[in-house]
Amino acid sequence: MFQNILILIKKEFLLEWRAKHAATGILIYVISTIFVCYLSFRGMIDLPSWNALFWIIMLFAAVNAVAKSFVQESRGLQLFYYTFLHPQEVILSKIIYNIFFLMIISFISLLFYILFLGNMIQNLPMFLLGMLAGSAGFSAVLTLVSAIASKTTNSSALMAILSFPVLLPLLMTVIRFSKNAMDGLAWSVNYPNLIIIVAIDVMIIALAYMLFPYLWRE
Repeated sequence: MFQNILILIKKEFLLEWRAKHAATGILIYVISTIFVCYLSFRGMIDLPSWNALFWIIMLFAAVNAVAKSFVQESRGLQLFYYTFLHPQEVILSKIIYNIFFLMIISFISLLFYILFLGNMIQNLPMFLLGMLAGSAGFSAVLTLVSAIASKTTNSSALMAILSFPVLLPLLMTVIRFSKNAMDGLAWSVNYPNLIIIVAIDVMIIALAYMLFPYLWRE
């Protein structure tokens, strides 16, 4: 199982490398949005707005990045997966790849965000930890929703309808965690938020692991 997951992750990286326009388009979207924010605020942005705006940008970038997980795959490729692979291998490989992919986008976005809007983060390691945990949660939720939406004709609309109610508790907790990191609060103050984020991530991945085989049979 582990070997098949590694092979599928490698396949995802190779396909992404061959079709660079998809990743490039997401980065251009993120950088353009950050630049528009820079032109709008002109350095006059308070700390809560800086934090909330960053995560709103990351949320929409995550939707664009992960939405194609299952939607872009042909019927023939899905039949190949169904014949030779277990459903858990497919869903775990997708989630792991999307986590890595979204983490890379998050780091690049943060660099440009700090470049244009300034650095207001007092505890950078804590903020980065929250960014990684939040990216993992976004990836897990959106990968599962992408698998569900791929079975319908209007997948884009269904992605938004299904994902945002599930992502909202995670997003609010991540914003609160990041705000504490920007304020420079102690790690002990932020542990409850981190536990909630990790618990949501684990719960979503476990649900995807258990529920995807039923979707797989369809």
